[in-house]
Amino acid sequence: MTPDTRLVHTIVKIGGGLLGKAGALDLVAEAVTAFSPGRRLLVLPGGGPFADAVRTMFRRVKIGDDAAHWMAVLGMDQYAHALAARLPGAVLVEQQADIAAARQARRLPVLAPYRWLRAADPLPHSWDVTSDSIAAWFAGALDARRLVLVKPAAGDTPKLVDAFFLRTLPPGVEHLIVTPDDLGQLEVALDEGGGRREGRGARQG
Repeated sequence: MTPDTRLVHTIVKIGGGLLGKAGALDLVAEAVTAFSPGRRLLVLPGGGPFADAVRTMFRRVKIGDDAAHWMAVLGMDQYAHALAARLPGAVLVEQQADIAAARQARRLPVLAPYRWLRAADPLPHSWDVTSDSIAAWFAGALDARRLVLVKPAAGDTPKLVDAFFLRTLPPGVEHLIVTPDDLGQLEVALDEGGGRREGRGARQG
């Protein structure tokens, strides 16, 4: 069997919606910290209130789709700074070489995606594209094996993934949705030795 030498095995997107639930981010941060050692993990931020602020400006000021897209991605960068500060042993990264350096230093990489996305510009500039699809694109760009979306419980969010997510996710990449009230599933999701599992996201149309 050929050894798995990929730089990132699993991307964990920590949704910005967790910031609206008391204690949710603390629970997720503790779980990621506990389960990440020894695993090829990359943390990717959602947009949450940072993207919501851009939506408000988009409606009020008519800034246009292109500006709104990049402003929302910059909002992900802001959340990335917060996550890197909140997760023990984490370090902010912007490029693939930074991820490699973080792994070499045994640090947990948290990706601020703006610089990388601005150079590649791979997705439509539309509100139909959220951080879910951005995470799916990065799963392909980094040849990751699995994508885990950490989101509030289903009753707290109107939809589980955006309209472009399944079109953006590369074939063969496993994807799962984990909620703060079921974080035992996160340890299972981060297992690098198991077989293919169907995530809840895979059953959404």
